[in-house]
Amino acid sequence: MAKIGFISLGCAKNQVDCERMMYRVQEAGHEVCPDVVGCDVVVINTCGFIDSAKAEAIDYILSTAGLKADGFVGKILVTGCLAQRYQEEILKEMPEVDGILGTGSYTEIVPAIEALLEDRQVMSFASIDLPEVETGRILTTPEHYAFIKIAEGCDNKCSYCVIPSLRGKFRSRQMDDVLYEARLLADAGVKELIVVAQDTSRYGTDFPEHKRLLPELLRQLCKIEGLHWIRVHYVYPDELDDEFIEVMATEPKIVKYLDIPIQHCNSNILKLMNRRGDKQLLEELFAKLRARVPGIVIRTSLITGLPGEGEEEFEELCKFLKEQRLERVGAFAFSPEEGTPAAEMERVDTEVAQKRAELVEMIQSQIMDDYNAAMIGKTLEVLVEGYDEEYEQFYGRTYADSPDIDGKVWIASEESLTEGEFIWVTIDSCVDGDLAGYIVEEE
Repeated sequence: MAKIGFISLGCAKNQVDCERMMYRVQEAGHEVCPDVVGCDVVVINTCGFIDSAKAEAIDYILSTAGLKADGFVGKILVTGCLAQRYQEEILKEMPEVDGILGTGSYTEIVPAIEALLEDRQVMSFASIDLPEVETGRILTTPEHYAFIKIAEGCDNKCSYCVIPSLRGKFRSRQMDDVLYEARLLADAGVKELIVVAQDTSRYGTDFPEHKRLLPELLRQLCKIEGLHWIRVHYVYPDELDDEFIEVMATEPKIVKYLDIPIQHCNSNILKLMNRRGDKQLLEELFAKLRARVPGIVIRTSLITGLPGEGEEEFEELCKFLKEQRLERVGAFAFSPEEGTPAAEMERVDTEVAQKRAELVEMIQSQIMDDYNAAMIGKTLEVLVEGYDEEYEQFYGRTYADSPDIDGKVWIASEESLTEGEFIWVTIDSCVDGDLAGYIVEEE
């Protein structure tokens, strides 16, 4: 049997796909290796969403091709969104690549690998609208947390986004399948479950009943023994109804943290981008969330330089940020993607868009500093994540911090701590944008 290495790029949803491919490969009897060097086949699961993601994927392909030229790896198989988006160009422009699988074909990973091992080229692109095929996973996250993907694809058709053409129409997984997987994860030691999809708030709306089922799914997840935190990502503002807010407010396991990608606040820009809702909807939603869910931390993503954004619209965005004081914000310069309506619209140049993104980050930095300062003196539950040899300190996360994208808490402790355990920490200082504190008895 062969040695197979995996490189996964992009979002958490892509990571879940890679974990499923790894499981299929291992189930077929092949060895899944932690390092690609020495592997017979290297699978590069790519992102192809925006220019920076495409550049990263290409860099990984080329560096792996260098290893191949030097005899350190065998075949190269490219999967994921970049493969789906540039089906012919990859094999034509990068002859070092031996095969590609589209996003609808990742279930064919085992026959694809075995074809490559027989020196046959692979190029497979099944329908991107087929239902999700249930399978196991090999977790690549630390044992104490995992992502769970509850749907695939997207029907939103935002005018700047290529995701529907890469991932297909929105398809919810059956609730029983999601709950079964969640129980397996909890039994394996997962304590924090992070619910993801391209649009989690639409879960269930593609079923015959056309009903939003995310609130009910969350209630059922909260009943699973072993899960301590349940975190929800990627909910769209126009889909958040009172039932969802009530579940978030009343279920103790659901952390008071919500990822709501709004992209902008200007009503005209939102309309141009084919986003549902307007600035008033956003303001009313944030006010309702803060009133109903005390202490809620709201994360969002913003795009600067979108078509329609002049100086006036950008100033409106900056004012909106200062007024709303969202705790977590990521800002990105607009990336005009070929094949999307927004790419053909008039806009500022990339340099201006990038400078605006930097200005947003400066505003947000002060908001985050103020938020951290307000945490001093408070006692917070912290999930221990590890030990930093350089700083000789343990560190972890509060409910306000999603893994890999938010900050951490440095923990003063004379005793050894266990990765994945929950402790109570009194915050006594801020260190370079992170919190720091000492352990106290359980609240």
